[in-house]
Amino acid sequence: MPPVAAPYQLPFHYGALHNIGLDYLVDPAPVRKALAEHHPDLSAAEFGGRACVTLNYQLYFAQYPNGGGITQEIEYSIVAYPTACADRLARLSYEQYAHGHDQTKLLGIARLHVLCDNPLAIEAGTKLYGEPKYPARFETTLPSLNGPAGDIWTVACKGEDGALFSFSADLTGLPRTLVNNTPITGYGTDPDGRPLAGPMNVYQPYQYASLTGAADAAERVERVELTVHDPDSAIGAELTALVGSASPAGVWTYQSAPVAAHNRPYYVPRSG
Repeated sequence: MPPVAAPYQLPFHYGALHNIGLDYLVDPAPVRKALAEHHPDLSAAEFGGRACVTLNYQLYFAQYPNGGGITQEIEYSIVAYPTACADRLARLSYEQYAHGHDQTKLLGIARLHVLCDNPLAIEAGTKLYGEPKYPARFETTLPSLNGPAGDIWTVACKGEDGALFSFSADLTGLPRTLVNNTPITGYGTDPDGRPLAGPMNVYQPYQYASLTGAADAAERVERVELTVHDPDSAIGAELTALVGSASPAGVWTYQSAPVAAHNRPYYVPRSG
């Protein structure tokens, strides 16, 4: 097993997690090329002859002995598996994969770019998991019990020179299925070229919304919109090459349940 770089301790425990993922089924040829460049020991999974590219936004809180920290990040990944383990894979449709039917957990996310707003998380992800992780800023609007009703997510990712890409997803009224799709295996490659796998457990089910069946292409475009603002950036170029104008196949979300509530005040009788 790889050494755990000091001063970190594993596992890393999340105090709260708010998460949305977008899956795109795309032409596998450019996906294989990108994967060979980033992670040569991995192969792209195929579902009905299509590869799966996924965008995974996370907002999470972690508590430490001397306080707490809040982190935002996006993992831009290809669903892949170790080439040497190909004989262990089951044949799954995309919907089966999205519902967590892969019990081997070899189908994981091969990270191409991880953008993050927390320097400590960037260092830890790079040293511990071989993530290609670098700084970014985020502007978001997320569903919240402390906000208006609805289920609308908007995420804008920005670099030093402005917006890189953004997406919006209006899931209001969209049927959802509870899925047990964790642990999610995250793949990286260390500086020596050795592939790494790090599982992430989420202790409650995800909510999965399919966009491949009853929803036609027009509704999918209306529900979810992905925009590349800087096609010359590293991630913008790959989003354009791999995803392009493809419609999303599915959306999955997770939001930690509240643990306390400070209620509305009331007047008390005044003395005298």
